[in-house]
Amino acid sequence: MQATPSTTQAPRRAPRSDGAEARHRLLHTALRLFAQKGFSKTSTREIAREAEVNISAISYYFGDKEGLYAATFSEPMGGDSSDLIAICRDTGLPLEAALRACFALMVEPLKQGEIVRQCIQLHMREMLEPTSQWAEELERDIKGPHRAIAELLCRHLQVARADDDIHRLTFAITGLSMQLYVSQDFIEALRPSLLRTPRAIDAWADRLTGYAMALVQAETARRREVAAEQRKKP
Repeated sequence: MQATPSTTQAPRRAPRSDGAEARHRLLHTALRLFAQKGFSKTSTREIAREAEVNISAISYYFGDKEGLYAATFSEPMGGDSSDLIAICRDTGLPLEAALRACFALMVEPLKQGEIVRQCIQLHMREMLEPTSQWAEELERDIKGPHRAIAELLCRHLQVARADDDIHRLTFAITGLSMQLYVSQDFIEALRPSLLRTPRAIDAWADRLTGYAMALVQAETARRREVAAEQRKKP
């Protein structure tokens, strides 16, 4: 018997959106489970079951369990460190403008709420129970941005090469935004308005820029004092 138009057209209607939805469910289910239980204690069968997709979809969209795990680090919060590195290496940007653009990138993921909590939990678990992913994260999302910000500070402070105090200053500046992620639950308990809306989160980029500039000014003054003391020595 010849198929009716409705039966021939139904499977073709929205394979792309169905596929995108399946991949989305897999990614975010895996993020939640990996964050809760870790890589080794989370099975692909469990992820597929809770995401309500066929287990073969994991290999189709992500290659394997390791590929899915890597995707939970790089995709849910969006963006990557290359944007921040490019800002820091733009020699046409004044320091304050560069820091403001960097902080805007750093705080943007906070607008995603619960996903951010799961991502932070995942990163903390990876630090405590490291897999091969830790080395990749360290090189791509930690060392690269740190070096770029240190180079930016060296240019501004006219330091030829980053010394210990440049690295201290870099850690202090990046720690300003990291504290928002680590202390997200405390902030929401004590002053929820600070993270409640996208506008409130955007305000953090402006304030953190001011705090960072104060740190830079303090380090500039300290270096001047040290240089002055050295000139006084016979």
